[in-house]
Amino acid sequence: MDTESSAKVFAALSSPVRLQIMLWILDPRSHFPPQIDGDLVRDGVCVGAITEKTGLSQPTISSHMKKLAAAGLVRGQKFGNWMFYKPDRAMLGRYGGVFSELAAYQPE
Repeated sequence: MDTESSAKVFAALSSPVRLQIMLWILDPRSHFPPQIDGDLVRDGVCVGAITEKTGLSQPTISSHMKKLAAAGLVRGQKFGNWMFYKPDRAMLGRYGGVFSELAAYQPE
């Protein structure tokens, strides 16, 4: 991973709200009710459900989700008028590897 991409990821996760949303959408069935449109895991969580759970406004949640998407941590898709987001598990796995490499680094 390059430092610029890594900085985007770390900046996206530096917000307690965005970090909490990431934790929720990693296990959406435990944190959100079933949706009428789309499956929580396969299609992602509707912004409306995230808005309701956080108590924040829809524009605020949309802004948070755009930052997570720009960092590559989530992928969004539109169903009708609503955006649904799910984690990009491959990207998260790559960053897990970065932390392992950092932890194992031994300067000479």
